[in-house]
Amino acid sequence: MTSSASPGLARLNTADEQEVAGWLHEVCASRSWAAAVVGGRPYADPEALFAASDAAMAALTPEDLTEAMAGHPPIGRPKPGDPTSAREQSGVQDAVREELLELNLAYQERHGHVFLICATGRTGDQMLAVLKERIGNDTDTEREIVRTELGKINRIRLTRLVEGDL
Repeated sequence: MTSSASPGLARLNTADEQEVAGWLHEVCASRSWAAAVVGGRPYADPEALFAASDAAMAALTPEDLTEAMAGHPPIGRPKPGDPTSAREQSGVQDAVREELLELNLAYQERHGHVFLICATGRTGDQMLAVLKERIGNDTDTEREIVRTELGKINRIRLTRLVEGDL
């Protein structure tokens, strides 16, 4: 760790392993991912943390990926009482919420998991358009797209964590 590490990164590097695992669970619900990120400490800078996160995401088994996806509510229905979920889905307006939820159910029936997209900075209309494009993908292709989207979400959430705002 360098002396220029942010207070949040310093805290992540030095806190008790169990406490850090709890914080990381708020970033990604995969226990394997969290264990890999905890095991890579200390991190010299956020980029080293992001690289460890990306490597851990790439190494997830199908079961680990399922566990990671289970931590995400459907687009259009943020988890009640979860400010992270509400913030990330803030671009969903009531006008598209019902269609998103309906297509999400169809997607889930086809692929066996919720439609997952990095929602931060996207409008409901944009997410709906992507959902309509991706619903026809084969399940193996979708799982790899989901892995990429989870990696994006993890980076955003890790940034908030090291900046002290998870």
